[in-house]
Amino acid sequence: MVFNFDVQWVIDQFPALKRQVNGHPAIYFDGPGGTQVPVRVVEKINDYLYHHNANTHGKFITSVESDALVQQAREIYADFFNCRWQEVSFGFNSSSNNFRLALSIARSIRPGDEVLITDLDHEGNRSPWRLLEEYGAIVKSVKVDKRNCTLDMEDYQAKLSKMTKVVAVNWASNAVGAINDVKKIIAMAHHVGALTVVDAVHYAAHKPIDVQDIDTDFLICSAYKFFGPHLGVIYAKTSVMDRLNTIRVLALDNTLAPEKFEIGTPSFEAICGAAEAVEFIAGLGAKYTDSFAEQLKGLAGRRKNIVAGMLAIDAYEETLAAKLRAGLGEIEGITLFGPQPGQPRTSTVSFAIKDRKAADCAAYLAQQGIFVWAGSFYAIKMVFEVLDRQKNGGLVRIGFAPYNTLAEVERTIQAVKAFMAGHS
Repeated sequence: MVFNFDVQWVIDQFPALKRQVNGHPAIYFDGPGGTQVPVRVVEKINDYLYHHNANTHGKFITSVESDALVQQAREIYADFFNCRWQEVSFGFNSSSNNFRLALSIARSIRPGDEVLITDLDHEGNRSPWRLLEEYGAIVKSVKVDKRNCTLDMEDYQAKLSKMTKVVAVNWASNAVGAINDVKKIIAMAHHVGALTVVDAVHYAAHKPIDVQDIDTDFLICSAYKFFGPHLGVIYAKTSVMDRLNTIRVLALDNTLAPEKFEIGTPSFEAICGAAEAVEFIAGLGAKYTDSFAEQLKGLAGRRKNIVAGMLAIDAYEETLAAKLRAGLGEIEGITLFGPQPGQPRTSTVSFAIKDRKAADCAAYLAQQGIFVWAGSFYAIKMVFEVLDRQKNGGLVRIGFAPYNTLAEVERTIQAVKAFMAGHS
């Protein structure tokens, strides 16, 4: 494969990257909490507010234009997910989308029904399902294999039963980057008649999604994790959504997807911006279709370019992550967390420092203009209990986006060395 990633082309799209902190060029390694936004996304939002701003389903021109723009956004995300546009809905964020989904499913839950969540997940895919205990459900949590920070599949199989009604699992851990075999997990869940909910919030920023391939019933993600505004997006399989009694304003129809999942008037400007973020990925991918010709066989149009864009992002970010893992691994007192070498993972790198608080390291790096996260990242069960990092305030997390560079990685390695030298 011939692949030469044009990182400068990407950098030029993001005005935020010109920022300086204490005389240092800012390094945005905070991507897992939300990426920066390219100019075209902001311009799309502005264009909507300046020229098309109206509520939908009216007869006048701006309302008609709003309808068309929302429809276009659904079609764009249908290409992003590989689904029908009728299976795409929008909401404030993934956590609120998940709560709405859980409350809708709760209406069919009976005492003794079981729900499976995992110890690995963000609370956005745990708390909504724990709520079903109030409706009589028994909620069980699948353990984690500490050796590679992925799910214990033997424990999953042991807890899965004919009483299981919902399986909620992340595709990739936002805390340590581990990737789960969701296709296998979903097939096992469907075998006992359970619905599946995949949290792809972290995964979607790094690798292409194909909901047809994994056959999930629901998948959630957030546009602000991949260059868009704060907006949640949800895929819902038609055959499941048609029979779901969603939480709605009672005056509205509860039979028509995708609107049946959207409560009240959505943020049309955010929907436009979120769609443009995917168009940015497709525009990037158009540069690399020849580099990934084998993986793109059978694909065409925007879907082909989106997949090419995600493959290019993934391949480039992995070069950055490999350099960072190698550099940090040579520093005494640093412990890296995540899958074993050769196992599936995203480019996110998480580590702990012996006898030091994660927040102290993050604060030191912040003064050098290096933006990283510290804590549990709302994967509270995983970080504080499974990995036992509560005493140290969790982990330090470094996440990559396609606007980051190898030079930034090297600068960060040296900064962590300086922090260690000053706190030995």
